[in-house]
Order: sequence, then C-alpha cells, then structure tokens
Amino acid sequence: MTFHARTLINTWLVMAAILIFCYLGVRHLTSGKPGKMQNVLEWIVDFVKNLVSDNMDYSQGRPILSYLLTLIMFVFFSNMVSVIPNFTFGLLEDFHIEFAHLNKIFEGSFSEAPTSDINVTMALALLTIILVVSLGIKTKGAHYFHHFIEPYPVFAVIHAVDLLSKPLTLAFRLFGNIFAGEILLKVILMLPGIWVLPGVIPSVIWLAFSIFVGAIQSYVFTVLTTAYVSQAVTPSEH
Repeated sequence: MTFHARTLINTWLVMAAILIFCYLGVRHLTSGKPGKMQNVLEWIVDFVKNLVSDNMDYSQGRPILSYLLTLIMFVFFSNMVSVIPNFTFGLLEDFHIEFAHLNKIFEGSFSEAPTSDINVTMALALLTIILVVSLGIKTKGAHYFHHFIEPYPVFAVIHAVDLLSKPLTLAFRLFGNIFAGEILLKVILMLPGIWVLPGVIPSVIWLAFSIFVGAIQSYVFTVLTTAYVSQAVTPSEH
C-alpha cells in the first residue's frame, strides 16, 4: 500500500478551506439583507438545486442535495490548488528538511491538485456510482435490475459494461484534464525568459484558463452524477 503524502496534505487543506468558506457564509446568516459571502453560498445552493430540478423530480433528488453541494465544492477547490503558488519558496530543500519527505512533498513553483491524482478521482467516482446503485435499489427495489435485461436478456452484458464504464469515465475525465493542465503549466514555467515581462503574459493567460477548466470540470462531474442518479430513481416508461 502506498500513501501519497502530497495528495493527503493538499486534500486536508482543501477540506479546511471549504469549512472556512462555509463558516464565513453562515456566520452572519440572516433572512434580511445578506452579506457577500452568504450571497455566494446561497447562489451555490440554488445552482445545485436547479441541477437537481432539471434532471428529476426535486422530491426524489432532495436527499442527495448535501452530497452534490459537497461534491461540487470539493472538486472545484481541489482543482484550484494547481493554480496556487507554492509559498515554501524552496526553504524545505535549502534547510534539508526531510521529515516525512516534506522537501519532496512541497516542491515546484505550484502545488499539485488532489484531483490530479487518479486515486482521488477514482474514489470520488466509485462513491458516486455506489450512491447511484444504492438509491436505485432503495427507490425501485429488485426492479432496479430489470433494466439490465431490457429490451432483451442478451443486453445484460452491454448494460453491465455501461455501469462499469461510468466511474471510469468520471475518474479519468477529471484526472486527465487537471493533470494535463498542471503539466502544461510546468512546461510554460520552463520556457526561457519566463520571469521577464514577455513570459509573464502567457503564464497569466494559462492560469486564467486553468481556473476556467477547473470550474467546468467541477460542474461536469456534478451534473453527470445528478444525471446518473436521475436515471436510477426515475420510473421507467413503457
């Protein structure tokens, strides 16, 4: 068994950032004139509620609202880690600090996003597909498995492959986009003259693009999760 210390530490930092973000949003919670942070938090909640309403009956999707809120914020905050500079400035290497290999965990100009680790994205994907199957069984009982043999029993193999492919596509899509973005950012930082004005412009543009891609990927992961749950809990039409 291998422990990815960099991923674990960055994941803890992401969870701490989400807790702080939510605390700032609810610490002055009011039904009157809300503050800026409460407005942002309410916008996120309404955004996810609309996703649920657009894909299924809201009464069926309400139980997964908290999961979807946590999912979209965790994926987004994790994606943003790759655009945050590494503020250790190489001090761990200069002072030869090797406890728990901290000099290797924090290295490079930018941090590595937890979602650039396939272990994290696969764990999220498996959690999602387990939730989908569980809700399908809870809603439809044994009849949930009936769609595996529709329209003919021979199609069971195809439906089984489809079910297995869902977590794979979820995991590899998110991992591939974020990992590729980090690689390209490192390549840009290796270009000659990157720290003079002509080199700053492409790096800033790429950072802005990385933020955009990170936001899109968090949306895609969440909306696909919602769609899969909708397919599992919505009664089949005959």
